[in-house]
Amino acid sequence: MLNEAAAIASTLRALRRGAPDAEIVVVDGGSIDAGVAIAQPLCDTVIGASRGRAHQMNAGARESHGGALVFVHADTLVPSTFAADIASALSDPAVVGGRFDVKLDSSAIPYRIIGAMISLRSRISRTGTGDQAIFVRRDVFDRLGGFPELELCEDLEFARRLKRSGRVACLRARVTTSARRWNRDGVLRTIVRMWLIRAMYLMGVAPARLKRIYSDTR
Repeated sequence: MLNEAAAIASTLRALRRGAPDAEIVVVDGGSIDAGVAIAQPLCDTVIGASRGRAHQMNAGARESHGGALVFVHADTLVPSTFAADIASALSDPAVVGGRFDVKLDSSAIPYRIIGAMISLRSRISRTGTGDQAIFVRRDVFDRLGGFPELELCEDLEFARRLKRSGRVACLRARVTTSARRWNRDGVLRTIVRMWLIRAMYLMGVAPARLKRIYSDTR
């Protein structure tokens, strides 16, 4: 998380309901709000790490002890069946990891369509984004070297590597992620920007340059 005081309590409570026996590690990237104080009584551990999703997720993996790892963004709510869904998927030894379907936290039709299209795209491509609660066996995660410490698209690159490692489970249970960036920047503009960055990354544009483009278009 980074400055997620408004969201982190709901996220952690949903995690505890959905995975009551899980070890929950919160990785803070240098928040200046009350997020850390809010998170501490609701999780097992809060640690600090260099700002950036890849840095923070890798730090959390190093801190944790379980045989399976799940990466949940601070503004994402997991379903009540969260742990059971993952355990069921990983009961198949051919499955190396997976992701959940996703919906946005708005009932407006455009947002419902966006969530459905993201889920469909990732189901077809067998890859997931960070908003979809990516999970992976620890030994596979270690073998892949964790998340590549890129400035942008670390989730896309990790998902591509994961797919090459074995079967990826595309769960139909949905996580709920915040629609705030769509609300802030506009639906059409956000869609165009996300697809443009994804396409440019797949064409080999350096993540550092993509980060500048992403920042400049916000």
